[in-house]
Amino acid sequence: MSPTSDYDVIVVGFGAAGAAAAIEAADNGARVLVLDRGYGGGATALSGGIVYAGGGTAEQDAGGYEDSVENMRAYLQQEVGDAVSSDTLDRFCRESPHMIEWLKAQGLQFKGGTVSSYKTSYPTDDYYLYYSGNEKAHPYLEHARPAPRGHRVVAPGMSSGKVLFEKLKRSALSKGVVFLPLARVQSLIKDESGRVLGVRYRALALTHPNARKYALLTTSTGKVATWIPGLVKGIVAAAEAIWAAGAVGGEARAGAVILTAGGFIYNRSWMAEYAPAFLKISPLGTPGDDGGGIALGLDAGGTTDKMGNVTAWRFLAPPSAFLEGLTVGADGRRIANEDLYGATHGNVLMREFDGVGWAIYDAATWQKVREQIREQTQLFQRLQLIYLFTLGHKKAPSLEGIARKNGIDPHGLRQTVDQYNAGLASGTGDPAHKDTALCRPLINGPFYSINISADSSPFYPIPGLTLGGLVVDEGTGRVAHRDGGTVPGLYAAGRNAVGVCSNSYVSGLSISDCIFSGRRAGSDAAACVKAAAAPD
Repeated sequence: MSPTSDYDVIVVGFGAAGAAAAIEAADNGARVLVLDRGYGGGATALSGGIVYAGGGTAEQDAGGYEDSVENMRAYLQQEVGDAVSSDTLDRFCRESPHMIEWLKAQGLQFKGGTVSSYKTSYPTDDYYLYYSGNEKAHPYLEHARPAPRGHRVVAPGMSSGKVLFEKLKRSALSKGVVFLPLARVQSLIKDESGRVLGVRYRALALTHPNARKYALLTTSTGKVATWIPGLVKGIVAAAEAIWAAGAVGGEARAGAVILTAGGFIYNRSWMAEYAPAFLKISPLGTPGDDGGGIALGLDAGGTTDKMGNVTAWRFLAPPSAFLEGLTVGADGRRIANEDLYGATHGNVLMREFDGVGWAIYDAATWQKVREQIREQTQLFQRLQLIYLFTLGHKKAPSLEGIARKNGIDPHGLRQTVDQYNAGLASGTGDPAHKDTALCRPLINGPFYSINISADSSPFYPIPGLTLGGLVVDEGTGRVAHRDGGTVPGLYAAGRNAVGVCSNSYVSGLSISDCIFSGRRAGSDAAACVKAAAAPD
């Protein structure tokens, strides 16, 4: 690529949102350039490849699961809150079945059929449709009929996210989209009126003598850096030095620029400013999730919202028997009903219990967990269970003993367990309204505990990502200007922008929002460029 190139649309960041924006813009006749600081994929490629969709998808129908746009909206309204307008949520739900069909047109495969009979945070390869959120948990089921909406891309193990991105990337390139990897946008090019005209960047050429070494260092640490970043800090630093020494500057101009460069979970100063209570969680994503795209939007006159909203994932299951225990804080109080989605339960843990808590089990439940491992878990989940069943738990003959071993108030723990057991014995049920199928009394020792705190262990982290970003016009994806109106020529999508999942997170909702908001921005950007180029 020459130092200065002209396009119709430039996309900054090549994850799900960037790919969707590029494809949609190209389908509408635009010449598209995508720049990414890595090789593409971002957090999407590292994810489980879940797409949250409903309202009557073909996969739901194939399994005999009835859903409607109205029912999906009734559920999501509880999760979304005021993150987007009522009209935008309506549109998101109404277009949901078509979104899955659009993804299939890009080469992705989904599979309907029977959903697992047990609750899980991520299904085995026997299932590709599941209840990926709070659909069956109190209080959400009081407002909407439960329906499985977690559509997992067909791929073995944890490769679904990688396959999802690779199919989108292949589709984009087949439509003529130009991709420039290892490119970091330094600033936006603007005219005197503030209109965005392009980008200035630095990039490491793939033909550079050290490009192969850079690739080896970055690709070999991707997954590890996501879950245990401290283990590969030195390797990441070495890769950064290679890039800095070899990158050269360039410019690209276009009628519109779309920012899709991810969130800011790796920007520790922003985290300290906006979400200090979440500093102990493990950053989920890539080093590119440093807020760079958001900063570009702010520099152009944009404004942000929901910056303090962070999703922190404390998944207890699988195995599902882990949900039959009780989770408590240091004072022995119940954290929440354990069958809540991991990020929902984690949000309560982080915000109301200072990120400190334990899961408590009796002997019978602990044994049941062991018996479910083979049937209910993936390989990556079993690796974590090795830690939990060796170094990652404590054991004591009595509740008071397990409390003292962990620094939990013994009286508070005893009171919580007694109230729980009494509710089950009397028939009134769990005071926290956990699903009755997951309720069994905690009676006979020995008792076991797992430390579910944010800083419990690098082998049992609470991963998380940021949900806030640039405020956008919800009809177009154009970046809102802090003084009113929008920033001419500038768009944002995915975790660079406030969107459907900016208040609450369930599996697949962020990727769905990336596709939804990316396509919205790509379509409008292409249309505006085309209109500007048309004769009067």
